[in-house]
Amino acid sequence: MDDRPIGVFDSGIGGLTVLKEIMEQLPGEDIVYFGDTARIPYGTRSKETVIKYFFQSVRFLLTKDIKAIVIACNTASALAMEEAQEAFEIPLLGVIEPGAKAAVSATKNSIIGVIGTEGTINSQSYQRKIRQMLPSAEIIGIPCPLFVSIVEEGWENTDVAYLTAKKYLLELKEHNIDSLVLGCTHYPALRYTINKVLGDNVILVNPAYETAKAAKIMLKEKNLLSNKADGGKCRFYVSDNPEKFKRVGGNMLKKEIASVEKVNIESL
Repeated sequence: MDDRPIGVFDSGIGGLTVLKEIMEQLPGEDIVYFGDTARIPYGTRSKETVIKYFFQSVRFLLTKDIKAIVIACNTASALAMEEAQEAFEIPLLGVIEPGAKAAVSATKNSIIGVIGTEGTINSQSYQRKIRQMLPSAEIIGIPCPLFVSIVEEGWENTDVAYLTAKKYLLELKEHNIDSLVLGCTHYPALRYTINKVLGDNVILVNPAYETAKAAKIMLKEKNLLSNKADGGKCRFYVSDNPEKFKRVGGNMLKKEIASVEKVNIESL
């Protein structure tokens, strides 16, 4: 048993969908969340820049005596995971593999859609993982960059969201996908709207839920689970604009975020 906190990293606010799932599935765990809000979005950055930013974020989280890190950012999971595993000894878990695994389990016709940022889609990370598990899969990847802004504005159930989703997802409907990976941490907030566009025959795969499930398994295997049954606490840190994080983050978590501390991430 290990009562040290879990570190959760995201490039901004979207990773709170992963945090929410971890809090529900591991209610006794303390968590330290860091959102790199000063340098969002990661999705349009180069691989080298994403690695640099992520390594600085890891070094910050390590100052909080964490026992493992969940990378609640699809772009960082796609572009920096392998390098981070070589550079740091702490257990790391990204969102790509759990999401890909769930998509393979969900599909019946082996035609799978993946939506995410440009960085995630162009990295082919989901596509590679899915094909490793299901070589016959046909995978259609579509970048949906405007979805992030829609969620952060709180417009996920509006006509703006619906019309944007309709435009982005038309190609996926034409390919007759039967499952869709929500490959950005903001996108689970758009499940209702995406379902409205694609219909009930398409299974929506939420990597946030799958990652929390995988985190529980990883901690158990490494004897790192907390011995508390519930009552875990969460501390929040950002690199910029804590007030916006509190406002938007509270809406995403469906609970008030009382305190957010700003850190100078560039110094690490």
